Amino acid sequence: MNGSCACGACRFRLTAAPIVVHGCHCTYCQRETGSAFAVNAMIEMSEVEMLAGAPEVVLTPSASGKGQNIARCPTCRTPLWSNYAGAGEAIRFVRVGALENPSAYPPDIHIYTSSKLDWVVLPSDAPAVLEYYKAADFWPPESIARYKATRSNA
Repeated sequence: MNGSCACGACRFRLTAAPIVVHGCHCTYCQRETGSAFAVNAMIEMSEVEMLAGAPEVVLTPSASGKGQNIARCPTCRTPLWSNYAGAGEAIRFVRVGALENPSAYPPDIHIYTSSKLDWVVLPSDAPAVLEYYKAADFWPPESIARYKATRSNA
């Protein structure tokens, strides 16, 4: 699946399906997106291929206090993905809205719903947690294996 920034200067391709897709309702994602929540596809850095341009990495605050590195187009400033301290540089959280077909990757789980805006209605069949969760409680074995393999090679 291909993706790009708003102006098209930075284009990229996902060469695998995401490990997991989060609908994040934390207040930091609300501020970062200027919206009700962010939808992030967690995927190995090695599965994100740049097709054009080079994003600029900007360190921004995060709830952990360790910050997150957001890769943005240097021209239009569109965020393409983040790297969080907890997951490391080998895992990218790609903004699903930057993909050509964002409908292909709906959230597998909604996180930090304790700060979800009241007017956001989650699908009744969507897993949702108040804060974060243990991957083993929600991820399929293949996703756990991919994540562990990436973290052990980092």
